[in-house]
Amino acid sequence: MGRTLVTGATGFIGAHVARLLLARGDEVVVTVRRDSTLDALHGLDVRRVRADILDRRAVRRAMQGVERVFHVAGTTNLRAARDEAFPVAVEGTRILLEEALRAGAQRVVYTSSAGTIGPARAGRSADESTGFAAARYAIPYLDAMREAEVLALGMVPRGLDVVVVNPAHVLGAGDPGRSSTALVLRFLRREIPAYVDGTLNVVAVQDVARGHLLADERGQVGERYILGNRNFTMTRLFADLGRLSGVQPPALKLPVFAAMTLADAAQRLGQTQLPTPVEVRAASLNWSFSNRKAKRDLGWSTSPHEDCLEETIDWYRRRDGDTLAPPGATQPLPLRVVGDAIRRIGL
Repeated sequence: MGRTLVTGATGFIGAHVARLLLARGDEVVVTVRRDSTLDALHGLDVRRVRADILDRRAVRRAMQGVERVFHVAGTTNLRAARDEAFPVAVEGTRILLEEALRAGAQRVVYTSSAGTIGPARAGRSADESTGFAAARYAIPYLDAMREAEVLALGMVPRGLDVVVVNPAHVLGAGDPGRSSTALVLRFLRREIPAYVDGTLNVVAVQDVARGHLLADERGQVGERYILGNRNFTMTRLFADLGRLSGVQPPALKLPVFAAMTLADAAQRLGQTQLPTPVEVRAASLNWSFSNRKAKRDLGWSTSPHEDCLEETIDWYRRRDGDTLAPPGATQPLPLRVVGDAIRRIGL
């Protein structure tokens, strides 16, 4: 294989993609920022090029001699404000893809998000034909990812070979930025006093990385592929996390309005470890997806859904054990008292 550029290789998905590309035999070039943490690249025979994707000249230098591009860089932070989420997602994507076109790259695999699809109607699952229905909630991260994805697909008529992958909620070991696995970390720290009714699709990071390479090898130009596995209700997800970790899950399921009121009050009191109103709203939606297209067209397969839950729990036990609740731990008394009070008010 030829020279392949990976952006975001210091992050969760990108590091796994880089490893698989090396195993495939690619000459891998990765972009790193001046302040990047390089732990995820330890032991990988990659060429590092210092480049911020908002720096066109640096991106142009990194693109020299590149045949294939995996644009994985970005954020999954639901707390990001619009002025934080949009520049990297939208302008960064514009610069990178324009420079890929200029350099004559043969293919670009663009990492979007399943959040640009749906959410699905109650009792249904979304697929690649489902429209973007989350705009009404004004969640900056989702709006930014949707605009960036439209931009990426808009490069196809200009002559750039772009394939889009849409990962669902990615779990597994080795999340250097505590990004999508932060939900499990909060669970293990008992920082989720209550939850709302919603659905979340969970997928293993190794499966997502393999899906990227299959999209490169078999994906159709201008097509999107959902990389998701198991659809969990929040009740079931927390029950499984509790069973696998030994930490008691939150017992109180709140109406969305009550949960958002609690989250807003927590923010006003400076309790930043608790979910924000935006996170509560996002969690209340039906992020249920079908992966039929990726399995049919790419030959993609998924690992047992519990594996990534166990791997995430075990990784955090090794890395942050002193800060986590031990097996057998119940919810803290103050949180139970607050939860009980809110339940009585709700009743």
